[in-house]
Amino acid sequence: MLKMEISIISAMLVYQRQMHTLDRVFLWRVFFIMAACSISNINAQIRYSVPEEMKKGSLIGNIAHDLGLDVQRLRSGRARIASGDSTEYVELKSDKGILVVKERIDREQLCAETTPCSFTFEIILDYPMELHQVTVEILDVNDHSPRFPKDEINLEISESAAPGALFLLGSADDPDVGINALQNYIMSGNDYFILKQNSNPDGVKYAEMVLQKPLDREQHPRISLILTAVDGGNPQRSGNMKIEVNVLDANDNAPVFNQSVYRATIEENSANGTHITTVNASDADSGTNSLIAFSLANFKGNVKNVFKIDEKTGVITLNGVLDYEKAKKYEFGVEAKDRGGLGNSAKVIVDLIDVNDNAPTISVMSFFTPVSEDAPTGTTIAIFSVKDVDAGDNGHVVCTTDINTPFKLQSSLRNYYTLVTDAALDRERVAEYNITITATDSGSPALSSQKTLNLKVSDVNDNPPRFQKSVYTTYVNENNQPGLSIFTLSAQDHDWNQNARISYLLDETTVGGSPVSSFISVNAESGVVHALRGFDYEQMKNVRVCVKAQDGGSPPLSTNVTLEIIIQDQNDNAPQILYPVQTGASVVAEIVPRAADVGYLVTKVVAVDVDSGQNSWLSYKLQKATDRALFEVGLQNGEIRTVRQVTDKDTVKQKLTVVVEDNGQPSRSAVVSINVAVADSFPEVLSEFTDFTHGKQYDDNLTIYLVLALAAVSFLFITCVVVIISVKVYRWRQSRFLYQSNLPVIPYYPPHYTDTGVTGTLPRGYNYEVCMTTDSRKSDCKFSTLGGQNVLMVDSRFTETMQRAMTEENGLSQLVRRHIIYFSSKLLVVSGFCDYVFRGIL
Repeated sequence: MLKMEISIISAMLVYQRQMHTLDRVFLWRVFFIMAACSISNINAQIRYSVPEEMKKGSLIGNIAHDLGLDVQRLRSGRARIASGDSTEYVELKSDKGILVVKERIDREQLCAETTPCSFTFEIILDYPMELHQVTVEILDVNDHSPRFPKDEINLEISESAAPGALFLLGSADDPDVGINALQNYIMSGNDYFILKQNSNPDGVKYAEMVLQKPLDREQHPRISLILTAVDGGNPQRSGNMKIEVNVLDANDNAPVFNQSVYRATIEENSANGTHITTVNASDADSGTNSLIAFSLANFKGNVKNVFKIDEKTGVITLNGVLDYEKAKKYEFGVEAKDRGGLGNSAKVIVDLIDVNDNAPTISVMSFFTPVSEDAPTGTTIAIFSVKDVDAGDNGHVVCTTDINTPFKLQSSLRNYYTLVTDAALDRERVAEYNITITATDSGSPALSSQKTLNLKVSDVNDNPPRFQKSVYTTYVNENNQPGLSIFTLSAQDHDWNQNARISYLLDETTVGGSPVSSFISVNAESGVVHALRGFDYEQMKNVRVCVKAQDGGSPPLSTNVTLEIIIQDQNDNAPQILYPVQTGASVVAEIVPRAADVGYLVTKVVAVDVDSGQNSWLSYKLQKATDRALFEVGLQNGEIRTVRQVTDKDTVKQKLTVVVEDNGQPSRSAVVSINVAVADSFPEVLSEFTDFTHGKQYDDNLTIYLVLALAAVSFLFITCVVVIISVKVYRWRQSRFLYQSNLPVIPYYPPHYTDTGVTGTLPRGYNYEVCMTTDSRKSDCKFSTLGGQNVLMVDSRFTETMQRAMTEENGLSQLVRRHIIYFSSKLLVVSGFCDYVFRGIL
């Protein structure tokens, strides 16, 4: 391919010389097109050739066409010039797919004498990543004229100089290369000198003046000549130097160097004044004609500013700054002249030794942040390149990254690296990484540079909410106010932002046949648990609910927790008297014979308290008595016994008032009145009966009144049962309607609302139990005795009715059973009283 390009360029140059009348710009365009067509896109490496000094915006090449890509691919892949040498001279138009000149290119400034002159850069595309290497060769344009170091030189030549003597005129410097460089010298016409051209081993042409015939100082003491240096460009450029020849007396020996080439080495960081080498020359002449002056000659570029020679001693020292990366060696000539103008030259070659004075540079081409915490191992994080302009081991770079990070470096191309993940990421453990990339060369001492990349890890909803416990327990007193805050649930989610936003949801279950949402509610944001109604310990000992904590991720994650609400008892129920049954329409009297001994069991007060614990511990006290000295009540068992022997002086009618108190704070109590008849015979009791009935006498119409009273009580009882059942059915249907509705139902309670249906002294239903003390087994508690002497009211149905009411577990509700017991007792009292009266009348 290189031979093809050289042949094309040669053909173009020949054609250009022949076609002087054509437009120069047009020829360059044709040349550029032919050069571009000769480039082969092999292994994504493209080479373009362009002339220097092109205008800004000039076309270099259609990069999209040459890479086999379309313009849309360049735009979607964010095509860009990633790195390379002299990338400031070119610009990629990704929207058009072309490369254009960004800044004016000066081949001499860019490459000096180096030929061919080119620079290389990389074009990178993302999604997927593609890396293409582009080389742009800069073709020389004849934009410089040859220049001599001096505009004028003075030569002093002895008239004794023999024909054929050589006189060095030096060389002109032309920064251009190739055909545009210096081609030959032309000297103005004269009778004494002809021009001779020679070339150094490095190809630099210099001029010598050869004496053709002896000089005659008397005829021509001074000769003026013009030396012209011309290049081969089109149009041709030239430079002139004036030569003034002063004819002197005879000096027929020129200085001679002891060697033709001097070599020296020096480190690039050497200080000014460092000795490089010493050149030696001798002159066979004597006197002033043997005095030699040394000078630098035949040099190019800035050699005069870098090196200095002592014109007397020939010592060459460093006079400037060396940089191995810019020039690896210097070649220049040294000239020795005597006073007669005769001279000779030698060549000095100075090789530079590289010093590790440049640290590696890191260029990040692509950096992808943030990265998801669920990114698989091997995910690309960044793409970067490293470069060290030093040579040898000083330019060999090794890249490393932090050891204790889940990342590693991979390299598929020289000096190009890819940073990838080496382990799973976890944002909850590390939310961001500061990844430090270190590039170290192999010099001694080694130099390094660092680049820190701040990588953020984005969150994924991979953590469900967490409670500290799986089961929480809280306590609440019964008869609480609706809306009371019972407990606050709190869950933690280690995710971030929306993934960590927790909502608390109540699981819809049933408690005692009712939905749990009718008892409590949970604030979805704060997790505060509120009571929606007052609790009744006698109906419900505890409530166990399930609450779900759900985050806001997609999909959401959740955790369930169990909250057990334990209801604590309060002393809100007074004791209830089970026996003796208190009625207002009958007279119940216990008979104590006058022969009763001390401790005679008159009767026993039976009471219960539906509260629990110490709130249900009952004590019995005798509050009032007709004769306090005759009776006492057992504090724990409620047994009424005689304290002393009954005498004839004791009145027949005795009335006792017993107070039953519980042990709550504050305590509650119930009062029961008991009529006791002290008599040995029934007629004696009957004579006092009128007193127990508050002076009312039975007449002939008493039977009718009792029948009517019994019918009225029965009617009221049946009416109450029907009403209570209707209310229960209505409430049950309402609760089913609200529970089955799809809409969330939140009961509304007005201020200071109390649920009378579940609070109060006596709830809707209970299983009544008789609690007695440890010594109650010694007592004889009799509810009724047929034909006994100690009980005035006898009715066999009383015991059966009470037992049936207390043992019935399935059927009517507890509230209905309570009313049944109450009205049954009324009926029994009335029927017993009627039976007693009828027996007395008969």
